[in-house]
Amino acid sequence: MYKSIMVPVDLAEAELARPAIDAAVSFAKASGGSVRLVYVRSLIPVTYMEFVPSDFDTEQQQDAEAKLAEIAAKVDLPAEQVSAKVLIGSVHGEVLAEADAGGIDLIVIGSHEPGMLAYVIGSNASAIVRRAKCSVLVVRQA
Repeated sequence: MYKSIMVPVDLAEAELARPAIDAAVSFAKASGGSVRLVYVRSLIPVTYMEFVPSDFDTEQQQDAEAKLAEIAAKVDLPAEQVSAKVLIGSVHGEVLAEADAGGIDLIVIGSHEPGMLAYVIGSNASAIVRRAKCSVLVVRQA
């Protein structure tokens, strides 16, 4: 069974992750496993760095960590079975790297019906499904 489960969360659409988190919790309860929530922040292009305050990156990191911790606190598992981590980079690249580094058995990712743009350039969920070395469960919103 799955012992180490990761759920990528988009803080801009946190409600999209709720069904995925619930599925991950079910697996974790059945196996005595743990759930790791991850959020991936976008990189700020160097050309824009001179236009943002010097503490912008720190503030963004702290804000993301606080929001993700708030979501993690509501996960229906003992606190020692839940962790949260904010990463920086491309969503699918960072999620896959974290899964490999953390020995993740299962990635549970929320998804919505893709729009036309996703068919042209691909979505993060589809990139994770195609490239993951572990099992991936895609949970659609009802």
